[in-house]
Amino acid sequence: MAPSQQLVTRRHLLLLLPPLLVLLLASHHQAAASDPLVTTMHGIRARSLLQAPKLDCPKVCYGRCSNNWKNEMCNDKCNVCCKRCNCVPPGTGQDTRHICPCYDTMINPHNGKLKCP
Repeated sequence: MAPSQQLVTRRHLLLLLPPLLVLLLASHHQAAASDPLVTTMHGIRARSLLQAPKLDCPKVCYGRCSNNWKNEMCNDKCNVCCKRCNCVPPGTGQDTRHICPCYDTMINPHNGKLKCP
């Protein structure tokens, strides 16, 4: 290949590099979009612009709190947690809380206990 042809090929590669990087970053962003909270480059957890679809919180919490002896209070707390986290663990027991980390770790600021039922 002649030197002038090599320069043209290098220029084409340099022109193609930025769009390829953009595509790579976009695919990484789509993979991270399934988590409604993402970590920014400053280490802050924030909501992504591409959020998961909203849950029907009253319906999901009704199922979660169906066996609770304080059904109304359970539903109230569950709906608050659902709206903040957009996630409610399946079932009625405490053994599935880990499926929704936001729901699992939310603390009541008044008493320091877990907020979500």
